[in-house]
Amino acid sequence: MEGALLRYRVMAYVTGVALLALFAVAIPLTAAHHPEFGKVLGVAHGVVLYPLYLITIVQLAFHTRLRWWWVVLMALAGVVPVLSFVMEHHVTKAVKSDGGALAVTAPDHVP
Repeated sequence: MEGALLRYRVMAYVTGVALLALFAVAIPLTAAHHPEFGKVLGVAHGVVLYPLYLITIVQLAFHTRLRWWWVVLMALAGVVPVLSFVMEHHVTKAVKSDGGALAVTAPDHVP
């Protein structure tokens, strides 16, 4: 589980930084008629980084049995600037402390 959490944390930061660079640098440069950086970073985020980020979310979800709405929030965090950092903090804190706050609990007995 620790490996999946570490991969998620790394990808959350990488995806978040790339998205911030896209919004803070690439979009203004594109508006100033210099679209090259925006094209490269847009493709890097949309085709490489975000799919890898989604894979790490799925891996972490399987290892920790995350509830479906946490998975959806984590996926949305990869396309909303700064939100990936916030979600990474909350998910890491919850997984390291108990994991139960995020996980689906199994019934004590099966009828």
